[in-house]
Amino acid sequence: MPSKFLKKFPIIDYTAIIFGSAIMAIGIGVFLVDAKVVPGGVSGLAMAFYYLSGNKIPVGILIWFLNIPLFIWGLKELGKEFGLRTFVGFSLSSLFIDFFRGDLPGFNYVRLQDSATVQDLLKNDFLFFILIGAVLVGVGLGIIFKFKGTTAGSDIVASIMHKRFGIKPGQSIMLIDFFVIALAGVIIELKGLSPEKPALSLTFYALFLLFVSSKLIDAIIDGFDYARAAYIISDKFKEIEDKILHDLGRGVTAVETRGAFRNVEREMLLTVVPLREVSRLVDLVKEIDPHAFVIIYNVHEVLGEGFRRRI
Repeated sequence: MPSKFLKKFPIIDYTAIIFGSAIMAIGIGVFLVDAKVVPGGVSGLAMAFYYLSGNKIPVGILIWFLNIPLFIWGLKELGKEFGLRTFVGFSLSSLFIDFFRGDLPGFNYVRLQDSATVQDLLKNDFLFFILIGAVLVGVGLGIIFKFKGTTAGSDIVASIMHKRFGIKPGQSIMLIDFFVIALAGVIIELKGLSPEKPALSLTFYALFLLFVSSKLIDAIIDGFDYARAAYIISDKFKEIEDKILHDLGRGVTAVETRGAFRNVEREMLLTVVPLREVSRLVDLVKEIDPHAFVIIYNVHEVLGEGFRRRI
């Protein structure tokens, strides 16, 4: 019984998701909100609404409420893939943002953004200030993704767009982030919220933030190799092949092989996936065939559809 419970609700995974959510929340709530540099996605959209409301509605609450309809949509379109871990991820990150900013009832004294160090960096070393925020967001998200969590938002939209229209997730996320950053820039400009820095300058800082955080996410997930190749040997190769093609949206090469031990002929599957999809691939294979033989190894560069060229 305990082993089944741990398998269904792994303590280490959820502890890591909590830790990653706290780190990401510090990056957003303490370093980015008052700097008016948005990280894109639902968090950036919530910050835009926060500025539009005159800083009256806490950012964490906005993030949570914006994620709820996306979460429900994800459950309807994608099933259990976006389940408990997704809810935990975006709920905790929202809670931690408001906690560290002192916006939770009874915790008004926290307000880390008002500390002397944060204020000094904000006023005197803006680039380094944004860099710290980017690192915290990237590390936090990297830890969350590493332990099979997600913060919902644009990840769900990208997955649904891929399922319905075949649009690559990377392209969807890029378009969403660009739209959110542009919207926030317009709001900041029209409301005159940043007299010290032009809205266009803040937009460039936001793009810099996205670049740094995305690189860190890849590094945290598993080193600096950005993809993995997998050999899969299983008697249920056809079912696994269909799942990889339709659920992951990745290509598969089937190679005729013969197992020497049992002298059985079957197809061995070869596929290449980004780092953040490795856990999904392994879970998918083990769900179909717990006894499947899976070999996963580093890939330095992948040239072809669905992968960017390594820089």
